Amino acid sequence: MSRKNREIEVLETSVKVARIEESDFISLTDIARHRDSERGDYIIQNWLRNRNTIEFLGIWEQLNNPAFNSIEFDGIRNQAGLPGLDALAQFNLSGRY
Repeated sequence: MSRKNREIEVLETSVKVARIEESDFISLTDIARHRDSERGDYIIQNWLRNRNTIEFLGIWEQLNNPAFNSIEFDGIRNQAGLPGLDALAQFNLSGRY
């Protein structure tokens, strides 16, 4: 497996790019540090919990991973981005009623 590393500039931030075989992989840590230099790990954790991110990763895996377990993924996708409450709606009223 041949591997080459390089860096690119994105919005005045240096981002590492690893080339493995024919694919490029960018450093999410470097991108997250642009947003918050001390807590980039929280940026990534929150991003990975996002339902849209989970959907994107599932589609990418279906297209690129012949061993992808779609049944197992369905359980993960169904839990992603769910609110902590089971309420159908929330109303906030101020004043007298």
